[in-house]
Amino acid sequence: MAVYTEVSDEELEAFVADYDIGTVISCKGIAEGVENSNYLLQTSVGSFILTLYEKRVNPDDLPFFIGLMDHLASRGLACPTPLHGRDGRTLRDLCGRPAAIVTFLKGLWPRRITARHCAALGAAMADMHLKGQGFALSRRNSLGLPNWRPLFELEAGRADEVKPGLAEQLGRELDWLEAHWPSGLPDGIIHADLFPDNVFFMGDRVSGLIDFYFACTDFLAYDIAICLNAWCFEPDGAFNVTKARLMLCNYQQVRPLSAEEFHALPTLARGAAMRFLLTRLYDWLNTPAGAFVKRKDPLEYERKLRFHAEICGPGAYGLESGPLAAGGC
Repeated sequence: MAVYTEVSDEELEAFVADYDIGTVISCKGIAEGVENSNYLLQTSVGSFILTLYEKRVNPDDLPFFIGLMDHLASRGLACPTPLHGRDGRTLRDLCGRPAAIVTFLKGLWPRRITARHCAALGAAMADMHLKGQGFALSRRNSLGLPNWRPLFELEAGRADEVKPGLAEQLGRELDWLEAHWPSGLPDGIIHADLFPDNVFFMGDRVSGLIDFYFACTDFLAYDIAICLNAWCFEPDGAFNVTKARLMLCNYQQVRPLSAEEFHALPTLARGAAMRFLLTRLYDWLNTPAGAFVKRKDPLEYERKLRFHAEICGPGAYGLESGPLAAGGC
């Protein structure tokens, strides 16, 4: 459940009064998501999303997140657009939390991922990367390579409770990643959490990208690596090379990959699997019994990590070569 802060009717009406969006008709909590409190807000004008930013979000990062959505929306990307109040502000206080109202996007996220979804995602991700160019602010990836070992060390003593030998395995993997992580790849604004529940579709068409609260400045190809993990494995753990190939081909039709990016994909995907394994491991071991947040299995990403570590090269993702000029698609 993703409603951590309850908002009274009186507080809500006073908050909405600072915007030109009519009067409140209803406000219902949204159960999906784990970081913030989200409400579907219905007013006499239309539908909106009200978000209260909880303690896990650094308030200093909020101007970046809100500004990025403004920037992307102004360039035509289908993403939530922050509303400006009568005083011009997008961020204000509600119930002791920073809060904002953003536009409502139509569509549904896919519960059963098809190859067509992956194809459309590839093009939409590349479009987002291009439209992120020129954004004036930057933000370090707070869950990037330098953060993985400190996060691991927090739980190294308990990792074997999840799987015997897991601590040793993760220690070896971190050694390898720290020694082989690429440098000098094209960078820019990435979403960094582009899981299926953050991508809305109408039919096979992407109708919107949401939840930019992990967005940061990093290698653009790292976003692709995250999506290879999140979209291209079947429920039984098998890697679907057709989904991966379509995702990569459609990405490249919008923004061709360099040869260096293409050859770095297995390492980036291995690192992306490590990142989500470690955060899931932390939550698995530290989420109190009876909490409303459903824990996610860290071993799902341990299996994905082993897959990327064992492949022979980027050809395992369905392309013989990277850049379109080389016939990759």
